Amino acid sequence: MTDSANAAGGVPAGTRYNLVFVPGDGIGPEVIAAGRRVLEATGRIFGFGFDWREVLIGGAAIDAYGVPLREQDLGVCNDADAVFFGAIGDPRFDDPKLKVRPEQALLALRKGLGLYANLRPVSVQPVLRASSPVKEALLEGVDMMIVRELTGGLYFGKPSERRDGPSGREAVDTLFYTEGEIRRVVKLAFELARGRRKKLTSVDKANVLNSSRLWRTVVDEVKTEYPDVTVEHRLVDACAMTLIQRPAVFDVLVTENLFGDILSDEASVLAGSLGMLPSASIGEKRTAHGLHGLYEPIHGSAPDIAGKDMANPLATILSGAMMLRWSLGQPAAAETIERAVTAVLTDGYRTQDLLAATGSAAGLKPVGTQEMGDAVAAAVQSQGRVPAAGGGRAAARTGGLR
Repeated sequence: MTDSANAAGGVPAGTRYNLVFVPGDGIGPEVIAAGRRVLEATGRIFGFGFDWREVLIGGAAIDAYGVPLREQDLGVCNDADAVFFGAIGDPRFDDPKLKVRPEQALLALRKGLGLYANLRPVSVQPVLRASSPVKEALLEGVDMMIVRELTGGLYFGKPSERRDGPSGREAVDTLFYTEGEIRRVVKLAFELARGRRKKLTSVDKANVLNSSRLWRTVVDEVKTEYPDVTVEHRLVDACAMTLIQRPAVFDVLVTENLFGDILSDEASVLAGSLGMLPSASIGEKRTAHGLHGLYEPIHGSAPDIAGKDMANPLATILSGAMMLRWSLGQPAAAETIERAVTAVLTDGYRTQDLLAATGSAAGLKPVGTQEMGDAVAAAVQSQGRVPAAGGGRAAARTGGLR
């Protein structure tokens, strides 16, 4: 390693990344602020920096511009190295009759940036096992990656509409997939499995849906390219049950858009709170540093606690770690953040959602959003640099992909 390269694997010291941050709605601005502070603290240790550009998306954009996502802001996101995303959603726009809603922006952003795969790692911090409603004995060894197809299926199929029919009101949504859409996300899942425990679970509803029968056919075709990966097919209802009964049996799960949305939220109960799970949405585009992507916590905007300094920022902070690893070429920095999160939890720091799950604050340190972020930033600084876990923990999370 030369003096001009840092410990992350040859990235020149002083590198600056062009990042978009999207505070969004509800608790989004609070958790993003905490996440940015942790990233900045990590950059100071590893010798890189960030040039941030704020973009309004969602309810905030509707208030400012009348639309949830402007075309020029989509372009700004596309030109960045990555997008760091808070949350969108506002109860003012919950009326289904409204033609403009915050959530439309997220669908448009995924489609417009070509982010076809959503990656949701699910693991359980040992000190939080008691916070999960699932029996602690079932949580030993839980470490899975849920790969959700993100730009097809019911959320994008046409026709999708409400209308008047001969017997009254009716509605239609279309579940549409092409072979190519299925194949690319399935190949990504195989690559991830190959770098982890070499086990892939494909989830469908092939006993009922033609789209699922095509999905299963494509998986069986692709698996011939990965003879080292064990493949199983599970129907989505059976998979949902096993996620709670025997979650440790899963390594990588791959599934279509709607099933992935539901199953990944179900899996969040294993970790004790929605506030603990990060996500990455990636496509095929590469930047100078890695895959272009959008990084966000899996939770929503939680308007009931917005502005109260109560939200758990750890999912956002861990999403920042995923961004460092996948999009910015900084695996050692990502590992440092993940270790810092473990350290503050081990030291007893808890936001309200984690305290509510345990039912007691005895021996713990109740903190708000910003204090939790500050604690993680301090833990990052106290660690200093840690070596990248070449073929180990970090590589396992990404399946060796860069």
